[in-house]
Amino acid sequence: MYQDPEFMLTLAHDHQRDLIAQADRTRLFSRITRARRERRGSHARSTRGPSN
Repeated sequence: MYQDPEFMLTLAHDHQRDLIAQADRTRLFSRITRARRERRGSHARSTRGPSN
């Protein structure tokens, strides 16, 4: 099944693309969360419970 080198290269590229997209989403989410926190003020505490 995995004898075709071009197919394996395509799978590897797709996997890398997925990893990069996930990292981009994580960075964007962190940036948005940080900006919201700064807008509320660093001394304000969340009422939504503990953040893990």
